[in-house]
Amino acid sequence: MKTKITELFGIEHPIIQGGMHYVGFAELAAAVSNAGGLGIITGLTQKTPDDLAAEIERCKTMTDKPFGVNITILPMVNTPDYPGYLKAIIEGGVRIVETAGRSPELFMEALKAHGVKVIHKCTSVKHALKAQKIGCDAVSADGFECGGHPGEDDIPNFILLPRVKEELDIPFVASGGIGTGSQLVASLALGAEGINMGTRFLATREAPVHDNVKQAIVNATELDTRLIMRNLTNTERVMRNKAVDELVELEKERGDQITFEEVAPFVVAKYKDIMQEGEMDSGAWSCGMVAGLIHDIPTCQELIDRIMGEAHTIIKNQLATL
Repeated sequence: MKTKITELFGIEHPIIQGGMHYVGFAELAAAVSNAGGLGIITGLTQKTPDDLAAEIERCKTMTDKPFGVNITILPMVNTPDYPGYLKAIIEGGVRIVETAGRSPELFMEALKAHGVKVIHKCTSVKHALKAQKIGCDAVSADGFECGGHPGEDDIPNFILLPRVKEELDIPFVASGGIGTGSQLVASLALGAEGINMGTRFLATREAPVHDNVKQAIVNATELDTRLIMRNLTNTERVMRNKAVDELVELEKERGDQITFEEVAPFVVAKYKDIMQEGEMDSGAWSCGMVAGLIHDIPTCQELIDRIMGEAHTIIKNQLATL
């Protein structure tokens, strides 16, 4: 299947594995790339630029296919060494970067000077247009269904994707709540040039996370995610667990008076305990509504082959007969 995204990134299938904290290590990125998609290493999971450089080199030993690095730009108490991370990416020969969070405008000159293609995650038409204006090569349009931060506009993909198509000149992929071949076909019909999946790749054999995380996704339904930090204008979709239930109750009680200091014990520095140690009630972790469509833990190759096979069957048989 050839689309503007497969041509832009030099990949076989229009499927991208989005960056995920304490998930996007070399083994997952390589597995996705080897299966014909675009694997992504999560940059800030690596504690230092040197660590990222080593992870990039490790990924190169596992695949000779294109892969990218995610850089999330967020306000933090201790600002990451972004110039150092960019240097590691460029010197490591990585030519695809996924950015998320705030605008990557300050990084664009350095990235473009070294021929790096940039795809920016956006939750609104406004942000997609800004990404296009500053020189991003593509956009990942994140609908309200997504795990992690869906923005504050609550626009689902059935509306967001055709709106982005109306406004944008650069190619974009659909992201948020996606995990099947039928959804790939639907995304293409709505104007996208491919799909970006996070939660679905989290429940794969190669995902380097504790089996408790994978089983939690398989056991969940589309009703098992919660939105937290709405009153802080930092909404995040997470999997329901004991800690999240406690946080939701606290947010109800405190309302607009709640502070980040009150929320912090539930969300700060929890990912390693959850993803690597399997301590499922220790805090909040991002998960999309697509959990309701995830019923197994395949290899990345099996998953991508299944998605593409289903998509081709729908296009050639079901839709062609109409």
